[in-house]
Amino acid sequence: MENKYLKYNFDNNVIAITSLKDAKNMAYQVTNNKEEVYQNRISLFKEIGIDYNNCCYVYQFHSDILLKVNHDDIGKGKDSFESGLRCDALYTFENNIPLVIFHADCQPILLYSKQDHFIAIIHAGYEGTLKHITSKAIEQISSLIDIKNLKISFGPSASYFPLKNEDINIHLKYLKFSEELEDYDNFVNNYIKEKEFIVDNKIVINKIIDESNFIKRKTIEQVVKNIQINDYFNISDSQMNELLKLIYNSNKSINLNNNYIGINEYGYLKIRKKTNNEYQEIILDKNLEFLGYNFYYNCDNGNNSNNCIYLNLSEITLPLKLRTRLDGDKMQVLNLGTKKINDIFIDEKINRELRDRFPVLVDAKNNIIWLPSLKKSQFCKDKSEKYDI
Repeated sequence: MENKYLKYNFDNNVIAITSLKDAKNMAYQVTNNKEEVYQNRISLFKEIGIDYNNCCYVYQFHSDILLKVNHDDIGKGKDSFESGLRCDALYTFENNIPLVIFHADCQPILLYSKQDHFIAIIHAGYEGTLKHITSKAIEQISSLIDIKNLKISFGPSASYFPLKNEDINIHLKYLKFSEELEDYDNFVNNYIKEKEFIVDNKIVINKIIDESNFIKRKTIEQVVKNIQINDYFNISDSQMNELLKLIYNSNKSINLNNNYIGINEYGYLKIRKKTNNEYQEIILDKNLEFLGYNFYYNCDNGNNSNNCIYLNLSEITLPLKLRTRLDGDKMQVLNLGTKKINDIFIDEKINRELRDRFPVLVDAKNNIIWLPSLKKSQFCKDKSEKYDI
């Protein structure tokens, strides 16, 4: 009789198993025969009563990353190893989403809280263990649920003693290496903190631009980890490389996972959710900040650049307002005639994502007076001319 899986004893609310040799290969990453893996999975899941299409798999790489899974993640990793979630631990509060890791001779750890409607799995290989994946995962989980409710099971894994007649003190070498890794990690994180590369989870470009790519990567990783505390989000290696390039390209953005974007704007590299393009408006009658721009009203230190304007009150109607663009917006551009705002954005190579968040100055009659730093209208005066504002 075949013995395809080992079952863990939690309670009737949870199905938790480790597949055994008789279940055959379950991993795309160790074979070229994907169809065989697919059929093996279908056979096992049918036997235990799990819908194969509802599973969520990891694209594991011996990291220390724990990610939240929700219904948007159903099916990730079922067709290829690379399409799984890039991490080594998963958790969810939702029903009927089987979480899948590949542990071979590494240590699988299963966590369950009936009271909190919570399950998690951890792939703890020796590299992940040296990075403290389990303790970090527990620390993260403790911020989500009452840790006293957790039940934890350790699945089968290999012991180093019977394998190669290794030194019985080999664990001390691993411990020393682990401590060195932790010291290195703390040093880098403290360096990033002391240099104030991150402010409000935004990377200050002029502070980091001359640093090595290694420091840039570690800084971006910190921003990503801060997002992961409250939301499902991760980036691939190729997306990391695109974010590194983005540091040098102002007013540009790239699409990331889970409706996030990376964007270089106003001197910061940001990773944030895409906006809903909601209309915004505010009266400009004093110094203020709007959409990341600082506006100084009746400032004495102006000039004739596109960063400053002079207005004659006889030609406009107060109050002045800052707003976001509207469909069909047009502007009487100084010395150029009428142009659509959208055409100006295209000509000036303003990124699509920024266009709906770019400030537009209008008067009470909705005449467009100024696109800060881009274009002035016919209402704008030279500093040598008569002006009131």
